[in-house]
Amino acid sequence: MYGDIRRTEIIYQTALFIALFAIGSYIVIPMVPVPVTLQTLFILLCGCVMKRYAAIPAVLYIILGTLGLPLFHQMTSGPGILMGPTGGYIFGFILAALIVGIACERNSKTIKIAGLILGSASITICGVIWISVSTGLSIADALLIGAAPFVIGDILKIAAAYLISERIKSADTDDITEEGED
Repeated sequence: MYGDIRRTEIIYQTALFIALFAIGSYIVIPMVPVPVTLQTLFILLCGCVMKRYAAIPAVLYIILGTLGLPLFHQMTSGPGILMGPTGGYIFGFILAALIVGIACERNSKTIKIAGLILGSASITICGVIWISVSTGLSIADALLIGAAPFVIGDILKIAAAYLISERIKSADTDDITEEGED
């Protein structure tokens, strides 16, 4: 255990991404019934950086928010948030982190982009299903309220997550090259 660099990376990346999820939840564009936040950008980016281990900060974020830390949108917390209209989106974070993480373990740009799209879609699908269940709306009405308004923002977040992760990847490669030159 002592000197396990990968485990240390997972621990500090987990802490970093939980903090980023929380910060992203504070940046809110109010909409009814679900506000627009930057959480999904950080969930997608987490999958790109942490690969399959991205599920760890997603699960811990939900646990900490449920236990009362004000981590959810607009500094909210508690199990009531998960039972409300945004609960499905929040639980979708876990699935999205896994999908993106597994896709990003491959060295294919096409698979990585497909993973980002599927990850983002999984958040929306979980959210739409939960809106329908929690409010009694039909799936069609839940799609109009819980998916349609977010399409352009989701596309921008997918592009941003891809570009940022590529930059992080090239910075890591540059660091490795510089270490080899010493």
